[in-house]
This record gives sequence, C-alpha cells and structure tokens, in this order.
Amino acid sequence: MATRTRRPERREEPLSREGIVEVAIELLDATGEGGLTFRALGERLATGPGAIYWHVANKGELLGAATDAVVAAALAVEPAGSPTSPQDEIRAVALGLFHAIDAHPWLAAQLSTQLSRSPWGSVAPRIFESIGRRVRSLGVPEDSWFTATSVLVHYILGAAGQNAANTAHARTLGPGANRAEFLDAVSSAWEELDPDDYPFTRAVASRLREHDDREQFLAGIDLALTGITAPHPPGEQAPTPPTT
Repeated sequence: MATRTRRPERREEPLSREGIVEVAIELLDATGEGGLTFRALGERLATGPGAIYWHVANKGELLGAATDAVVAAALAVEPAGSPTSPQDEIRAVALGLFHAIDAHPWLAAQLSTQLSRSPWGSVAPRIFESIGRRVRSLGVPEDSWFTATSVLVHYILGAAGQNAANTAHARTLGPGANRAEFLDAVSSAWEELDPDDYPFTRAVASRLREHDDREQFLAGIDLALTGITAPHPPGEQAPTPPTT
C-alpha cells in the first residue's frame, strides 16, 4: 500500500518582516550566527526561503535587523523610581544594554560589526542618540557633547562585551564550572606574582574574588559621569560665547 508524504503545516498568519526578525533572534540565541540560515528560518516559520527573501534580502540584512530590534528593546528600559535625573536615565540605558548583551551571546560581535562597518545604519545612531540626549540634559557644553557621549558609549559596549565574553568562556568550562572557584583561582595566581614586578596587581587580587560584575559596571558609569559633569555640574548653564 502506498504511503503519502506528510506535508509541512502551512502558516495560518501572514508572514511579516517583524515575525521573521523575532524568529531569527530565537535562532541566534539558540545556535549562534552559524546556525542562522534561511533554511532553518524557513523550517521554524513553516515557509519556504523564497517567502523570506521577499521581506529580507540576505543574511547580513537579517543580522542587522535582529541587532537593531534587540538594541531598541534594551534602550526602552525605564529607570526605577520617580522623579529621575539624566544620570538615572543613563544608568538605565547602560544596564539595558549590559543585560541585552549578556542575554544574547551573539550581540556583542554584531554591535562591533555594525558600529565599525556600518556606522550610518540604524544601530549606531540609535545608541548614540539615546545616550547623547541625556548627556545634553546634564548641562554639558555643546562642544563636549560628542566626546562625552563617545566615552560613555565606548565604555558601555566595551565593558558589557567583555562581561559577555567572560560568560561565554565560563560555559566552555563545563556544567561543573563554578564562578567563585574560577575567580578564586585567578586571584590566588595574582597573589603569587612577583611583588617587585606586580605590586599593584597583588594588592587588589583579593578584590577579584568577591566582585560583582553588575555593580562594577555601574561603578564605571558613575566614574565616567563624575568626570563628565565635574567641570559643569547639572543645572549650571554653560557660558555664553563672547560676541564680536
């Protein structure tokens, strides 16, 4: 008796670019950039690659759209409490990006790619605008807006990216790996360094054992904000340039 091949279930709702990007993010989280193929995407969406190409031209465009979607959601995080200050809002934006980069292992590399190769795309201006508006609200003079915003953006993405790299490395150590044990081993190794060559590293080695990545990240934000606002405290008006 002949058997009939079972056809894949047909989609009940129309395919959309937003839906494709949402599933692409799920695939990236589960399998990384290498696992994001139009074939795998089509299987999850119960459609053919041709239907996906109608909405997204290629994998590069899809990666850019996925990155932009995750960043947009991260930047939408509101600070806790009320009323809030520009500093509170910058911390909320920074933490939103920190947690997004930690939650999506592929994001740090994509952000680096987007900011270095496609700074005219949507991702770089979105991040720069979100931080820059708050920097402007701090009373920073206009001629310092770009530098102050760049400092914060570089610190946020760099520190969050390093934290994500540490998390990814910890996963490679196996299910029995323990963060506290790993930090204790590193700290012990630092304490054994030559005291003449590494006096500072030995002095702070014990701090490594118990540090909290999130708290350390926020401490860095506060240090940057202190440096940015010190010459011009919030509420102080920048001097008016002399007229000629």
